Amino acid sequence: MSGRAQLMWDDAVTGYDFGDSHPMDPVRLALTMGLVRAFGLDRAVDVVAAKAAGDSTLRLVHRSDYVAAVRAASADPRAADQDYGIGTTDDPAFAGMHEVSALIAGQSVAAAEAVWRGETGHAVNFSGGLHHAMPGGAAGFCIYNDPALAIARLLELGAERVAYVDVDVHHGDGVQAAFWEDPRVLTISLHEHPRTLFPQTGWPEETGGGAGEGGAVNVALPAGTGDAGWLRAFHAVVPELLADFRPQVLVTQHGADTHFEDPLAHLAVSLDAQRAVMAACHDLAHEYAEGGRWVALGGGGYAVVDVVPRSWTHLVGIAAHAPVDPESVIPSSWRDEVYARTRQLGPARMTDGRTPSWKAWEDGYDPADRLDQAVLATRRAAFPLRGLLT
Repeated sequence: MSGRAQLMWDDAVTGYDFGDSHPMDPVRLALTMGLVRAFGLDRAVDVVAAKAAGDSTLRLVHRSDYVAAVRAASADPRAADQDYGIGTTDDPAFAGMHEVSALIAGQSVAAAEAVWRGETGHAVNFSGGLHHAMPGGAAGFCIYNDPALAIARLLELGAERVAYVDVDVHHGDGVQAAFWEDPRVLTISLHEHPRTLFPQTGWPEETGGGAGEGGAVNVALPAGTGDAGWLRAFHAVVPELLADFRPQVLVTQHGADTHFEDPLAHLAVSLDAQRAVMAACHDLAHEYAEGGRWVALGGGGYAVVDVVPRSWTHLVGIAAHAPVDPESVIPSSWRDEVYARTRQLGPARMTDGRTPSWKAWEDGYDPADRLDQAVLATRRAAFPLRGLLT
């Protein structure tokens, strides 16, 4: 394998733009790439612009009638068919929607191909991670489900075991649905509890169906969960499952909306804890995925200046084996870019000033603690189906 990671990037992905009042502001992508360049990480990776996913690739997950509906709305947003989830408040139609959505999907698919073929060990597409799109409809700011498409392409290329770990604050419902009955794919999602957050799915009892029973694992975290609880839950569930499943490729989704500043959710996780989970995913890929094969994606994140660019720049640095020191001062050139684009002041350092720590599950649990109750519910629902002890 190549010793250099690949960073999938095309400036045109910033055209994924639902409009000025929409929380998914594409400036978050431009500012992330700007911060990557400000730290010189673009010289530590191979920056690759892949082609847009074609119809045959999109149909690995999405129905042909849905792709046709997206194309029609892309050509004339006024003709958007809301029966497909397009033209709604969450997913407004916009000119060129199909083309840019397919471009983002193409980056994730190409990342998966490069990792599978041994062209690189790690590949990052922070413009991806659009995990809510369903086979026949848009949902939750997501038009095409690039994580599911990347996994489906891996299966098409011959992969027999692919693990997907999603740490976005929202449940990775679209990816789970795509592989609900497929024993070749293990999906693990840590997210805010469905009682308090969209998409109201991701209960621990959702464990897969048919031949895929036990292939879906969900950790529903109480609102207000902070660093210690989030990290405890991750380490209480994810490593043991990956050690058992031994994926050939690890695909991870790193939505930054778990952060305490995010305006659309209710967890209280710091940038430093997000970085710790990124590092853990990197280590788990090296430990359990064949050859350390790792595809890392972005996702949600609506604190578009203060949080998202720093979080995903850490992700790129970790994948490049050139991690950015959390105490690093952010270059003034990038802060100037922030002000020029947004008229906001950018953060000064790459840290929230936290030192994340957690209590290992093996050290015991408190049955009265809400976080421990959530972890125990997941282990009791999913682990026996995989022959693991709760």
